[in-house]
Amino acid sequence: MIGVVAKLSIQEAKIDEAIDLIKELMAGVAKEEGTLFYTMNQDKANPNTIVIMERYKDKAAFDYHSSTPHFKAFFGKIGGLLAGKPDISIMDEIHSIG
Repeated sequence: MIGVVAKLSIQEAKIDEAIDLIKELMAGVAKEEGTLFYTMNQDKANPNTIVIMERYKDKAAFDYHSSTPHFKAFFGKIGGLLAGKPDISIMDEIHSIG
């Protein structure tokens, strides 16, 4: 399985707009076969940081997610809301519970 943690630093005045945009993305992600887990979280210590945690069945599912029209549309819009470069970690899952 593939795990992804994406940290997005959002401009302070744009946080609500970014959250709405991510919710829009998630509506498309919910229909992707092979996407097992996808959550949006707001950092308590820094509310302008949104953390998206993702889990995919395999590399093919991850690659598919990255190629979808809704993902491409999201990245076309989110850039103007960011306060810095996204911090994205892609990991191979070694062990999990649940």
